[in-house]
Amino acid sequence: MSQAFLKLKSKLEQLATQAHQFDKAKWFDKNRYIQNQPSLFDSHLFHTKSLLLTDYVDEIQQALKHLPPEQNRHAYHFAVEQIGEQMQAIIKVLKSTPVWAKENKLSQPKKAKVYKKAVQRIMQSSHELYQELSQNHEFERRLQEMIDIRRAQLDGANAEQNTKLNAEILALHTRLGRCRKAISATEEKIQQLEKQGNR
Repeated sequence: MSQAFLKLKSKLEQLATQAHQFDKAKWFDKNRYIQNQPSLFDSHLFHTKSLLLTDYVDEIQQALKHLPPEQNRHAYHFAVEQIGEQMQAIIKVLKSTPVWAKENKLSQPKKAKVYKKAVQRIMQSSHELYQELSQNHEFERRLQEMIDIRRAQLDGANAEQNTKLNAEILALHTRLGRCRKAISATEEKIQQLEKQGNR
């Protein structure tokens, strides 16, 4: 187990303690907007649906336990990147409350940097490219979805709607083409980086 991994694990344990204190303070009980939300974070970031920070920390701890092997570079990078984003999201919630701000006035800027560094140490120089690739794949999926929706609408459309929908489909195909070009370019850059890394 690498030092960087152990450091990240230790930072996560600290985060678990802070999340526990945060939940104990019942900070969200006073916030009606949050009480009406099914989840604190976007579903792309966490599978958990809860108003307790500790539940989200548990999900990160599980992800850290089940990291793909380092040999499987793409999956490993993606998983570590996701863990980093999840930790940052929790820190953001902690930082946004007066309780946290008061208790961590002096040490907070350092703490946030330490979390970030711990994640960055695990990542190699290609982590931004993997993130870009993941975002482009997500755009590709959404664009394809939008095209499929408009194609389905063509069935019951009149002549005017038909023209409008076809124009939209054409424009979406153009965007999809650009998106796929970007995916290929990013994949090429990753391959070059990995070739350099294997020398």
